[in-house]
Amino acid sequence: MAQALDDLIALLELEPLEVNMFRGLSPDEDRQRVFGGQVAGQALIAAGRTVEPDRIVHSLHAYFLRPGDPRVPIIYQADRIRDGRSFTTRRVVAIQHGQAIFNLQASFQVDEPGPEHQYEMPDATPPEELPTFLERVAAFKDRFSPEMWAWLERERPIESRSVEAPRWIDPEPRAAEQHVWIKANGQLPDDPLLHACVVAYASDLTLLDTAVMPHQISYTDESFQVASLDHAMWFHRPFRADDWLLYHQKSPSAHGARGLAEGFIYSRDGRLCVTVMQEGLMRPVSRS
Repeated sequence: MAQALDDLIALLELEPLEVNMFRGLSPDEDRQRVFGGQVAGQALIAAGRTVEPDRIVHSLHAYFLRPGDPRVPIIYQADRIRDGRSFTTRRVVAIQHGQAIFNLQASFQVDEPGPEHQYEMPDATPPEELPTFLERVAAFKDRFSPEMWAWLERERPIESRSVEAPRWIDPEPRAAEQHVWIKANGQLPDDPLLHACVVAYASDLTLLDTAVMPHQISYTDESFQVASLDHAMWFHRPFRADDWLLYHQKSPSAHGARGLAEGFIYSRDGRLCVTVMQEGLMRPVSRS
């Protein structure tokens, strides 16, 4: 297992403080705010640690309320909203400096049979035929400062291979759609909650990029403020986050300084495993 994946697993192993209360840390990185996928994954762990193991997460709905401070721990307060015969509902609030920074509601369900259908998996170049992340960026090394290049070439907990050129390489306006293969950079334990949390973490890495693709907003563009506002996921079928998953991402709309993006995560054999929705801020910044 890659050290970066070990570090991610450790990041998701929250410290119990009291009944229904946990503490999470942020990685020792030079970030201005906590990565949204981190707080979503940690909050889901906090919810899942209060649920019977026979109940698997099937949905989550979350709001990013304030930027997280990576220098101090995050306190997660879980509320046991309901324990039914088939469904369990939990609410988790992430707190820093006495204020809520993130709110999550998650629902868990026992395994039940029922009718099935799904969107078909789109055609995409297999991951083995695509360049790795580092192979993709190597040709553009001269675009980046030494500090940025050191950050780009670091070991990552999630391996990703883009079918199309990523937005930060090619910011020219294009259709609001992309396909990215993702998987954990190593083998994970069998805990289904951990696999769901790793995919929750990975789902926030590229989704909002899809909403800015038609508008020529690059990652260095300081004339726009881009940030996640909310995040929702539905877990349809079992999967392993350490196997390749195709993340098909589209943006149906942008308006009112907000962009909406949707994602569909498929297993290699074509099963639709997860649906993701996210709305993000795309606010022009006044220079007056």
